[in-house]
Amino acid sequence: MGFFDRLSNLWNGILGRWISTKETNNPEAVYETAIDERIKRHRELKKAVSGIVYLRNKLTAELETQERDLQEVHAQLPVAIEAGDDEVALLLITKKNALEASIAQTRLDLDKVSAQAKDATETLISFQGEIEKLKRERDEMLAKRATAQARIQIQETLDGLSTDADIKALQNVRENIHKLQAEADVGTEIKQDSLDARLAKVKVKTQDAAAQLQLEELKKQMAARNTAAEGTVKKTM
Repeated sequence: MGFFDRLSNLWNGILGRWISTKETNNPEAVYETAIDERIKRHRELKKAVSGIVYLRNKLTAELETQERDLQEVHAQLPVAIEAGDDEVALLLITKKNALEASIAQTRLDLDKVSAQAKDATETLISFQGEIEKLKRERDEMLAKRATAQARIQIQETLDGLSTDADIKALQNVRENIHKLQAEADVGTEIKQDSLDARLAKVKVKTQDAAAQLQLEELKKQMAARNTAAEGTVKKTM
């Protein structure tokens, strides 16, 4: 293989990969191109089918004319024979034979063309169905592609969101709350250890002691009254 052949193969390979990449990245254009190409072929096939149908219709009309002419000949021949006009009778017989041969050939041609027209029409209908099928496939595949791209984009977005920031924010909130609680505890502890707090405790204890003394005094008074009352009762007895 020569240098230019290798260079041509290399260029064709690069060009093929480039085209393949472009087609993969733009599937809608690929589908549109394929559909347009099939529509073009459908038009060409339709023209060919119309030509066959035209020929079939033409042969049908010719056959009908020939059959009418043959019927006229069949009607004229007995009249010519009864009139004794052999020359006209021979002419009619010749015409009858020619018409019968022509009718036979026309029927053969018509059968062939009719079969071709039927096959061509079925092919045309089938081809039209393939175009519609390709259009549906295009819509379905493009919808699937759009859905897949959206899912990938959502996934990439979610993957791009780092959870470290959320965790760090929560940790900061927790630490701040703990610090506030610590400050509140320190305030309480300082208040409890202050002179006012201790004085308040002393006052509470003093009040408790005074109340306790009063309670003891009341108990003694009540006991004395009870003793005096018992002595009075005994004297009266």
